[in-house]
Amino acid sequence: MAAGNRGRYRWLRIALLAGAASCALVCTVSVPARAQTQNIESLEPKIPEDAKLLLAANELVYNKDTEKVIARGAVQINYGGYQLVARQVVYDQKTGRLSAVGDIELIEPSGNKVYAQNLDLSDDFANGFVNALRIETTDLTKIAATSGERVNDEEMILNKAVYTACTPCATNPTHRSLWQIKAERIVQNGKTHTIRLEHAQFEMFGKPIAYLPTLTIPDHTVKRKSGFLFPQFSYAQKLGLGVGVPYYFAIAPDMDATVAASGYTRQGFLLEGEFRKRFHSGLVTLRAAGIDQMNTNVFTEGTTDANVTGRGMLASTGEFKINPRWAFGWDAMIQTDNNFSRTYDLDGLDDRIHTNQIYLTGLGERNFFDLRGFYFDVQDADDGNKEENKQAIPQTLDYDYIAPQPIFGGELSVTSNITNIHRDRLDSYSVLGNERFRGLEGGMTRLTSEIEWKRQFVAPGGLVLTPLLAARGDAYRLDMTPPGAGYAGNYTNADDATRAMLTAGLEARYPILATTEHSSHIFEPIGQIYARPDEDLAGGLPNEDAQSFVFDATSLFDRDKFSGFDRVEGGTRANVGMRYTGSFDNGYTLRSIVGQSFQLAGKNSFASPDLVNAGANSGLESDASDYVGMAGIDMPNGIALAASARLDRDDLSLSRTDATIGFENHRFQSELTYTRIAAQPLYGLPSNNDEIQSAAALKFKDYWSVFGSITYDINDHNVSRNGIGLTYDDRDTVFSIVYEQTRDSSSSVANDWSIGARLSFRTLGDIQVGDTDLQGFD
Repeated sequence: MAAGNRGRYRWLRIALLAGAASCALVCTVSVPARAQTQNIESLEPKIPEDAKLLLAANELVYNKDTEKVIARGAVQINYGGYQLVARQVVYDQKTGRLSAVGDIELIEPSGNKVYAQNLDLSDDFANGFVNALRIETTDLTKIAATSGERVNDEEMILNKAVYTACTPCATNPTHRSLWQIKAERIVQNGKTHTIRLEHAQFEMFGKPIAYLPTLTIPDHTVKRKSGFLFPQFSYAQKLGLGVGVPYYFAIAPDMDATVAASGYTRQGFLLEGEFRKRFHSGLVTLRAAGIDQMNTNVFTEGTTDANVTGRGMLASTGEFKINPRWAFGWDAMIQTDNNFSRTYDLDGLDDRIHTNQIYLTGLGERNFFDLRGFYFDVQDADDGNKEENKQAIPQTLDYDYIAPQPIFGGELSVTSNITNIHRDRLDSYSVLGNERFRGLEGGMTRLTSEIEWKRQFVAPGGLVLTPLLAARGDAYRLDMTPPGAGYAGNYTNADDATRAMLTAGLEARYPILATTEHSSHIFEPIGQIYARPDEDLAGGLPNEDAQSFVFDATSLFDRDKFSGFDRVEGGTRANVGMRYTGSFDNGYTLRSIVGQSFQLAGKNSFASPDLVNAGANSGLESDASDYVGMAGIDMPNGIALAASARLDRDDLSLSRTDATIGFENHRFQSELTYTRIAAQPLYGLPSNNDEIQSAAALKFKDYWSVFGSITYDINDHNVSRNGIGLTYDDRDTVFSIVYEQTRDSSSSVANDWSIGARLSFRTLGDIQVGDTDLQGFD
């Protein structure tokens, strides 16, 4: 190893600059991007003035007669972060030409690698030639060419070149990418920062599938550039074949837009546009779409899709980080009718219910603030828009606080909520002659605040005791039309109301550890008791946020089992149960919970009817509840079993269950779930609901997988949803095709079946037909 000054080894600097320039000029294609500065000097490697040169070679010769400097045998040069390896390097001082031969490899400081067999350049590297050239970049893309020439101080010309991306090659050199682009000539222009492929053909599986006379794309230095994106394809039953051509506008470094025109064989042209603006603290988007339908007769008669010809929508989102603790944003959409975005499967806007909202949130170390306003856009085929008019228009404020220091040795927390809602139309339904009221016409405001204190004690022997004290108050403003004679409860007609709840509780847990030679087990008996007065105005107040009620093992030990603030559990109640976990040396693990709840005194809130009869047929409406439990087992062979159940307290009949069996290994995964909900006529479910859901995926070859899902309604004896798909994914090429069918008796879905496909080439772009997401898979 020898060290020298830069003047003596000027030819080595030229070699390094020439190789680095080749790597910089012949780089792989990236995503569309905006143009950069047109300073050709930026292509020259930046060598620090104080850089040291290190040279290693088997032989170093200086020929005074020919004025050549020759390094032979395992030549290694390290200079300014660049590393050059070759069998021989020759610098001709007369002609000012540099040549290197034999297994040339140059590694840039950026990590890009250049491989060649012959290299010849002028001493200012403005012009020169490279033979048998191969380039690998840091993003694992490759270019190979029989020869390369640098001309005009700004262009690199590659002859008979091949471009491809090959991520798996990093770990498997024998892997061959499914696709590549061959071109007679590739020209990289350092001034315009573009790569032009001339007389190119796109190949898949070694066969040409497309010929491109000329194609110009941005080089790797460009982040964004205006231009056409890959076409988008779709097919749906009542829309026909759709072809979309998007165009990308790089307006400014912080601003861009995309516009697309999509033609559907059955419905005409759909125009879409999206504008994006980034600020220092956030991002704003604005979207628009519209179509003048040319064939509404294919849609179900009497639906929105059939009755509206000119359709469109406007949507906007915003996300701003005010500071590390506070955030502000919105998500809003308006449309000409209530099913446009769903019918045309507009990305991110096609949910059955689109939630429009605006929010302000704050998160501290011991507190949380959340202020939101909502509008629920129900997307269905109902031309009268009745369901959307029945939706509440709420504004909510939530605030949680936990005291930073212990109070009397325990934790003190405060929970507050303010809810204001308005509804334009009564939302009611009838079940077996009984009226249910999901929402009343008019407005309501509720202020709720609750303070809770609890402390944990560990008694000698391991008994864990947790006493609890809580106090809650609610104040109401009521401006709603009373439910009428069909309501079984005592609804208050006052303009305002108040209620309060005091709770004293105690939880006792006694974990017992049992170990054997090959396993360990934890048995944990749990008992709780909560003493409270009766619920004030039970069933006499609106119930907007406590309608969805499920009693199972996950809610057994909740102090208040109602799902929201509008109902509050009253009376003295005890919850008892047993929790178990087991671990075995052979890899098996077990877990389970079983228990029951008892109303000891006072009025049972779950037996008190309200507008939707929340709590009726829930298993809690009697003094002794139904039995609830859950159990699971994980096996080392990849099989997992899990089940939860609610059994009738009198005859142990199955009231509700979810049972799942799953299997997963490196090639196959599957899951089968059976769900049963017994009839709950008093709550609003007149008949049994039994359903089987299954999903499976099989990786049958490297990178190839097949997957599918099916949902079967046992009571109606039909398949309500099914789908199947095939995918290939080697990280460079992604191909998916999916078929999905939905049987919708309510006609709220315009398209009963659809086919989706996606073909993605890393560094080039995507071609997509419809939606390739299948229900049951992430």
